[in-house]
Amino acid sequence: MKLHYAWAAIAVIVVTSTAGDVLLSRAMKQVGDVGDRWHRSGLLTVIARVLRNPNFIFGLLAMSAAFYSLLFGLSWGDVSLVAPASASLTFVANAVAARFILHERVDGRRWAAALLVAAGVGMMAL
Repeated sequence: MKLHYAWAAIAVIVVTSTAGDVLLSRAMKQVGDVGDRWHRSGLLTVIARVLRNPNFIFGLLAMSAAFYSLLFGLSWGDVSLVAPASASLTFVANAVAARFILHERVDGRRWAAALLVAAGVGMMAL
């Protein structure tokens, strides 16, 4: 029964971590080149601009949820399952999100890597 809980935690980790990555990526693209802004306006101005961005705040909340889900998952399952499965499936989900939500170009090598990772997770699940 705990194995079902571990897989549920892995699913929550994947969804929340991917959402956090997408939101943080959007936030930082909206902020712009941090190095350039830092030189022009100073570090405190850059920090203030980042912290005022709603995508950044929601991204942090999503990443926090992913972290706490990881803690729950580790209490229910072995680290040799929970950590690699959640990291691997998050990689796959990030590739999908990058292509279809952020409209980034994801080349064939990344898709092939995502398929191989998914196959590896499938083998772990057996």
